[in-house]
Amino acid sequence: MTYTNKNYDHLLGTPGFSNQLLQNHFTLYQGYVTNTNKLFDTLMTLVKDGKASTPEFAELKRRFGWEFNGMRLHELYFGNMKNGGTPINQSSTLAQKLTAQFGSIENWQTAFKAVGAMRGIGWVVLCYDTEADKLFNVWVNEHDVGHLIGTTPLLIMDVFEHAFMIDYNLKRADYIAAFFNAIDWNVVEKRLL
Repeated sequence: MTYTNKNYDHLLGTPGFSNQLLQNHFTLYQGYVTNTNKLFDTLMTLVKDGKASTPEFAELKRRFGWEFNGMRLHELYFGNMKNGGTPINQSSTLAQKLTAQFGSIENWQTAFKAVGAMRGIGWVVLCYDTEADKLFNVWVNEHDVGHLIGTTPLLIMDVFEHAFMIDYNLKRADYIAAFFNAIDWNVVEKRLL
């Protein structure tokens, strides 16, 4: 199986995101897809050649998680954005769960933004634990560290510098505000089901 780049050109022109920033970000995402494919092929070759117990295999296997998760996190991130955004459906299951757990959607939003404003690089993920019926705002440091196993990612926000520096310099809070205006809540709500 070969992974292919998904096209997110429909996001060009999104208020708060320059086309240069988005095109650079799309190119970075395409690199993750390319590297995921290269690593997968190399790992399969090493297995077929009887070299699965080599240090080379071990290091490439570790790197695979970084590249694969980088690919998928970007797909989820771009996938939960829309030029112009959509409002959250106040009567949706997701809105009800956010309100029940956090007290209000505004409280959840404040908490999510606070995670995004933390120092460091990474991702903010609103994820759902089906087993406990709980929502979590999670900090994913790097691509392969911090995921809560068994949870479903609902909303993804990239807070690596490449996601905002061209447009916002060090004003991460302004980027986060622009991101919230670009969320496609219809997509986010569907991920809960």
